[in-house]
Amino acid sequence: MTTKLNKNTRAAKNVYLTSQGLSDAKEELEFLKKTKRTQIAERIHQAREYGDLAENSEYDAALEEQSLAENRIAELENILKDAKVIADKHQCDFVVIGSTVKIEMDDGIEEFTIVGRVEADPSQKRISNESPLGSALIGAKKGEEVEVATPIVRYKCKVLEIK
Repeated sequence: MTTKLNKNTRAAKNVYLTSQGLSDAKEELEFLKKTKRTQIAERIHQAREYGDLAENSEYDAALEEQSLAENRIAELENILKDAKVIADKHQCDFVVIGSTVKIEMDDGIEEFTIVGRVEADPSQKRISNESPLGSALIGAKKGEEVEVATPIVRYKCKVLEIK
C-alpha cells in the first residue's frame, strides 16, 4: 500500500534555539510589531502627502520596507512556533546541539559551537547542526575522528574536546 503525498505537504523541521536566541527572537518580534510597524505606517502616511503615488520614491521605499518587516514578522512567528530550546547545561560525553567542540583539522585546531540553523554565524564560530561539519560532529565522542562531506570536498577532523 502506497501513500500519496500532497505536493503542498512539507516536513516540519525543528528549529533549535539557545535560551538567548529564543529571547532575542521574541524581543525582535515585539519590536517589529509594536515599534517598526508604527514607524513604517507613519512613513507611508507622510509619503502619500507628497502627491502622485506613481512617481513617489519615498512611498515605494516605505511599501518595500513594510513588506520586508511583515515577512520578517511571519518568519519569526514560524521560528517561535516550532522552536525547541537547547539545554544550557548538557553532558559532555558526546557532541549535541549546544556543545562547544575543539577539533583538529588539516589546517590547525578550531573551536566551534553547534547551534540551530537560525542562530548559525560562522564568523562567530557558531555553526549549524545542519551544516556538513555540524551534522558530522553530532554524536561524536572525544578522541573520535569524523568524516565531513561537502558537495566539493571530503575531509576528516578529530574531536579534541567537548564543552
